[in-house]
Amino acid sequence: MARLGAFCFPATGHLNPMLALARALQKRGHQVVLFGIPDTEAQVRAAGIEFHSVGVGEYPLGTLRKLDDQISRLTGLATLRFTLERIRNLARMEMRDGPRAVREAGVEALLVDEADFSGNVADLLGLPWISIALLPPLVYDDRFPPFWFGWAAREDTLGRLRNRIAMRVLLRMGAAVFVEVNRQRVAWGLKAHARPTDWLSPVAQITQLPAAVEFQLRGEKPRDLHYTAPFVDPQQRPAIDFPWERLDARPLIFASLGTFQNGLLEIFRTIAAACAGLDAQLVIALGGGLDPTELGSLKGDPLVVRYAPQLELIKRAALVITHAGINTALESLSEGVPLVAIPLGNDQPGVAARVKARGAAVVLSRHRLTPARLRTAVRLVLEDGRYRAAAQDLQRAIRQMDGPWRAAELIEGALKLQPMPHLEKAVTAP
Repeated sequence: MARLGAFCFPATGHLNPMLALARALQKRGHQVVLFGIPDTEAQVRAAGIEFHSVGVGEYPLGTLRKLDDQISRLTGLATLRFTLERIRNLARMEMRDGPRAVREAGVEALLVDEADFSGNVADLLGLPWISIALLPPLVYDDRFPPFWFGWAAREDTLGRLRNRIAMRVLLRMGAAVFVEVNRQRVAWGLKAHARPTDWLSPVAQITQLPAAVEFQLRGEKPRDLHYTAPFVDPQQRPAIDFPWERLDARPLIFASLGTFQNGLLEIFRTIAAACAGLDAQLVIALGGGLDPTELGSLKGDPLVVRYAPQLELIKRAALVITHAGINTALESLSEGVPLVAIPLGNDQPGVAARVKARGAAVVLSRHRLTPARLRTAVRLVLEDGRYRAAAQDLQRAIRQMDGPWRAAELIEGALKLQPMPHLEKAVTAP
């Protein structure tokens, strides 16, 4: 049994899966401390996880909402640039406050979100650490496109060249982050990182992306990369009031742009117009970015709510229209529900490309999105049984593994930890 620390990018889509992993570790007898900015404290403590504040000066209560409001209306390159600047500022703060906080908490090892750079704090303190990929894992293999690009994996010469060029572009865009972190490493007396793989844990890389959803290629994956299954713990989700009595007998279409990029009025209006007149009921969840009154009157009279009990609605859905955030995509596939994906930025093109490659989604460009194009895609996925069949194939593969529990086992193995005695017996029993 051990006392572990965790650093996580402060956004709901990162906190929910990291907290699910932390709860699994606690069930196995370990203690987990999550280091975060003040705005994340309530969610962390509500999940039953110990919390230690960092960045109190730069990130007073209310800062996260302001940052989320800014990004909620961005798409494409603007989204990535804004996110990289957030990562840079967060890294600067954590390298200043992190060493003291980690010492005070008395942890033995760190779990670090791959969108966070606190593995450098572990290097300074001589602690082992593990990379946790809550987004598609960083794979420095020229068969794989970087996550920001929405094309499929390729094994031919031209495809690999394109992927290498794309990786260089992405690394150049993130250069300010790497320079900032390397400057601090040198000041600490640590060796500056030179290669992309240097930024990953030398111990292990664990991802919630299932192997069945990853691009299917010949050859071996990186030796220390472990695929598991979605990090979901329904018990940690807050109860949300929802007008269940307003659902009728028609097939349910659930639409959500997540909690990060959810301020795009026109996309929600396009979704409503596309679904109007179909033999289906549309539920739109705004994710807190907008108030339903801001949308005005929508075609087809969909049910619009600010927040929705997403897991429960997906279980009832015939189709999910999504920005292809990894959590919504994996939660849908876990229930065998196919997708119509409209990637808006960051990792979403990469998630969408993977689900499309497995036959469980139609992907539409936000640049060419119209009600007519979206309606055609929705009808195709609803009427062509191959999409649901592909989603159900992925569902069966995903359900073979408890993602948080398996990740906890891998962490124990990598760090040579022991679970509680009765759990160890159950795990090792034939």
